[in-house]
Amino acid sequence: MIQLTGNDLTLPEMHRILFGKEGIGVCPAAMDRVEKSRMAVDRIVEENRTVYGINTGFGKFSDVKIDGKDTADLQLHLIRSHACGTGRPFSETVSRAMIVLRLNAMLKGFSGVRPVLAERLVFMVNEGIHPVIPQQGSLGASGDLAPLAHLALVLIGEGEVWRDGRPVSASGLWESYGLKPLTLAAKEGLALINGTQAMTAQGVVTYLESEKLALQSEWIAAMSFEALRGITDVFHPAVHEARGFREQCDVAERMLGWLEGSRLTTAQGEVRVQDAYSLRCIPQIHGATWQVLNYVKDKLEIEMNAATDNPLIFDGGETVISGGNFHGQPVAFAMDFLKLGMAELANVSERRIERLVNPALNEGLPPFLSPEPGLQSGAMILQYSAASLVSENKTLAHPASVDSIPSSANQEDHVSMGTIGARHARDITDNTRRVLAIEAFCAAQALEYRGADQASPKIRERHRAIRNVAGRIDEDRVFGPDIERVAAFLLDEAHAGGREFAVK
Repeated sequence: MIQLTGNDLTLPEMHRILFGKEGIGVCPAAMDRVEKSRMAVDRIVEENRTVYGINTGFGKFSDVKIDGKDTADLQLHLIRSHACGTGRPFSETVSRAMIVLRLNAMLKGFSGVRPVLAERLVFMVNEGIHPVIPQQGSLGASGDLAPLAHLALVLIGEGEVWRDGRPVSASGLWESYGLKPLTLAAKEGLALINGTQAMTAQGVVTYLESEKLALQSEWIAAMSFEALRGITDVFHPAVHEARGFREQCDVAERMLGWLEGSRLTTAQGEVRVQDAYSLRCIPQIHGATWQVLNYVKDKLEIEMNAATDNPLIFDGGETVISGGNFHGQPVAFAMDFLKLGMAELANVSERRIERLVNPALNEGLPPFLSPEPGLQSGAMILQYSAASLVSENKTLAHPASVDSIPSSANQEDHVSMGTIGARHARDITDNTRRVLAIEAFCAAQALEYRGADQASPKIRERHRAIRNVAGRIDEDRVFGPDIERVAAFLLDEAHAGGREFAVK
């Protein structure tokens, strides 16, 4: 069980919670902070002080004072009116991540919620109660209002939850556990929906999958490298130390590890003097993506432990400040950057696919890796599919963060669009996984033509893993299912985690 404190949640811990379904708890000190923060809100209500979000309207209605007897209705109306998300729902994993992150923010003790609300969120995670949350409808400032409102609906006994992979009504949910829906108290509705937890949750899930995919791209590239009889001199440490990027050096070192013992790779001048960039520059290209991943990891881990709602309560309620920590610009930039890094892995992978299938470039392999060139097309159209995915990524890579549309009668006149960026980062990563699956499938076929028994021991093991899910091309067939099985294999490895997530 992972103890949340509000301050030190990490991405490896999120991996365990999301994909290992590990339970969570709350450290006593954090719950004490929640209690003290709530006492401050209660005092504000008792003293009838005018404080935004506690006894005022929201957004453009911030100057409208709300009578103390109406504060509960205020929160209920807030949740219902803001639950106007649309489109396909986020994955159940993202929904789970949103609960964890919203809870972790509350545990910092600046949100003013009751301990019972924090306890109910813990219960939802541990019981696998995951709200159905539409993906579209957030501007990424004033927080992820619409998505988080759909999360909050379940707490009050409304909305939908996931059950056995399908949405079902949450009505009667709490009764089945012997519990009652919560009646939200002053500020609690706002504390639930003011925050960046939708974009951050999607960002966390995508990052965890992207990090593993970046590692997988290296052994896939190494398999292609062997099939094309690549020149290993390019991975010499001196080359990369001369430039100085740590990530580039690390990729070169890992590539040498994958290729150690190969009888297929060559040295300078043995077959040719230089390889094409898609082989020669693997450390430079893949290493640059690792620079992106390191940046994104840093920003996500800060945001995972951030107080992003509004207003924030300090000094036992003596200081209540209405600020803008809900603005998603830092995450929006990180997600747009992640899009570029992952799209580039697909770009270079597609170029290696072309080299594997093109008879003018593949060093004597059969044209299109066909068992009977001409009569059978072999892997010809697999390269088309990869090119299509790469082209789609280029359109998705347009930065969401450069856009802004005013809202709430221009009270909220600049927004981040970070949730759109996070969703597009997910789509690009999914596309990139399929491009790399195509490369792995083609590289496995090419390696067999070249002599798989001469590959390095590590690549032979990876080759067997590919063959366990997708057979060789002995005759033309419908290749779509093969690609989906290889992509699913790569995704399953990412969800399994392991020591690879310690890579920096």
